[in-house]
Amino acid sequence: MKDRILHAIEKNSKIEIKDLAKMLGATEDEVAACIAEMEADRVICGYPVLINWDKAEHENVTALIEVKVTPQRGQGFDKIAERIYKYDEVEAVYLMSGGFDLTVVIRGKSMREVATFVSGHLAPMEYVLSTATHFVLKKYKEHGIPLENVTEEERMLITP
Repeated sequence: MKDRILHAIEKNSKIEIKDLAKMLGATEDEVAACIAEMEADRVICGYPVLINWDKAEHENVTALIEVKVTPQRGQGFDKIAERIYKYDEVEAVYLMSGGFDLTVVIRGKSMREVATFVSGHLAPMEYVLSTATHFVLKKYKEHGIPLENVTEEERMLITP
């Protein structure tokens, strides 16, 4: 039941418990108890809303920052990631495989604000070896949801 609840609320966190119970063939009390348990265990960490900021009257930029770090003895990358994600500008921090260690996603009011964050907070941080910043130019899909109106594409006829 937990997996089915998670998949349902991942697509629509506003779904009501009574509707979830009907979908799952369970009682509302069972569903509510299951959700409460997953919240307590931090399986469910929050219920954010997905906003298309490009359509809102709010200017901002999103940047993906590649960060190379020296892992700390006994703590690996966790302590460094924790120091980084405590900043309000930071939307996400991911441990990566490949040519760099962490991806930091931040949102700022301008490219200058992002650059100031990187040069003033991130790059000088102990154990940070280097950073590379990439600015998001346009978002098409986020969290599995298209941000624009989806239209049926016409299929082209292919003939031999």
